Amino acid sequence: MSSSRRTGSLECANGRPFVADAFLRTRVRRFLKRIGREAGQVSEVAKSVYCAEEASVILEVADDRGKSGSRPAGETTGAGRETVATRKKIPLRFSTIIGSSPKLMATFNTVSKLADTDSTVLVLGESGSGKELFARAIHHHSPRRNGNFVAVNCGAIPEELLESELFGHEKGSFTGAIRTRVGKFEMAHEGTIFLDEIGDMSPTLQVKLLRILQQQEFERVGGNQVIKTDVRVLAATNQNLERAIREKKFREDLYYRLNVIPLKIPPLRERKDDVPALTDAFIKKFNRTRNRAVTGVSAAAISSMTAYDWPGNVRELENVCERMVVIKGEGRIEAEDLPPHVLDPGAWSDAPSPDMLLVGALEEEAEAAAPSGRVTEISDAGINLKEVVEEYEMTLILGALEKCDWVKNKAATLLGLNRTTLVEKLKKRGITR
Repeated sequence: MSSSRRTGSLECANGRPFVADAFLRTRVRRFLKRIGREAGQVSEVAKSVYCAEEASVILEVADDRGKSGSRPAGETTGAGRETVATRKKIPLRFSTIIGSSPKLMATFNTVSKLADTDSTVLVLGESGSGKELFARAIHHHSPRRNGNFVAVNCGAIPEELLESELFGHEKGSFTGAIRTRVGKFEMAHEGTIFLDEIGDMSPTLQVKLLRILQQQEFERVGGNQVIKTDVRVLAATNQNLERAIREKKFREDLYYRLNVIPLKIPPLRERKDDVPALTDAFIKKFNRTRNRAVTGVSAAAISSMTAYDWPGNVRELENVCERMVVIKGEGRIEAEDLPPHVLDPGAWSDAPSPDMLLVGALEEEAEAAAPSGRVTEISDAGINLKEVVEEYEMTLILGALEKCDWVKNKAATLLGLNRTTLVEKLKKRGITR
């Protein structure tokens, strides 16, 4: 059989090329590898399967987006539109990361090169830049894609609980340990664990993490049994770990174990070409989740948004889009609907950072609509007071969560609620993060 000539094709029972059938994809690939091995063509077969699979599904993704008739918000028909040609260049498993700017495409290229190894990756980037999204892309592009992806925010869990969270604990190992608990490293066996905000980890836990990286083993809290684990470790931070090493806050040996391959995520100000597409996606999202009918964003508004530097990165942009959608409700968002710090950054240069302003800005909106805390005008049709109050309450809750980087304990304290009440309110509205 000639290795330079295709001699046939394989189709599913439904008549589609097998590579477009997600259920059969893995098994068929194994089957073809076996055929190829027997025919002495395993490398060509495996390569053609992979390439055909990627091409088929990428075209489906692009075609779906084209059929939806979606266009970037408002009048951003040029800069914001992701064409089919652009989408062909973006691997399927990057489809959750929106944008096609040169900086972003370069990052995609780097991820593609490092994903198929088991090397430890240290994801570096500012807060809100999307480090976890890229970590997930690495996992879903890797040979471990069929295993679990387990994310842990080391900065959001109290030190005394983080050890149990990571390594698990035995029954009776401490007060309240009424049963044995499996930790995140066990959950991630044969998969990937993502340790976000690794710079916040205590020196004691740094030692235990170092052991896992070196020996792939650990014990549960209160246990003596050595547990072996096969897991790829991805870590992320927005801190300067080299400075933390000099200040004796972070172990140098752990740093070198984690920083085998550094991956720098560009801040939004370095990929402003992606702002229109991101804005469009967020407006569609919040129209759906907040039951609004905003039709788009004017060219003037998009121009101001693109000119703004977004110190809070994609998270700040998402925050601003949610605010505009909730408050505008319907119609097109104009430049005057933008928050003041986005519309005129120079006038706010000495103000607190934008992601700290949401609650205060919303309070100003409410005061403008209802001076002295009273609604001055109610139409003859009346209002639904319960809905108005619930909507305003949820806006404040979301503002507090953004301010606290979605650490629910801190947000609950800021709002004067207990954590359980906060979680119940979010669950009621179907909000997860």
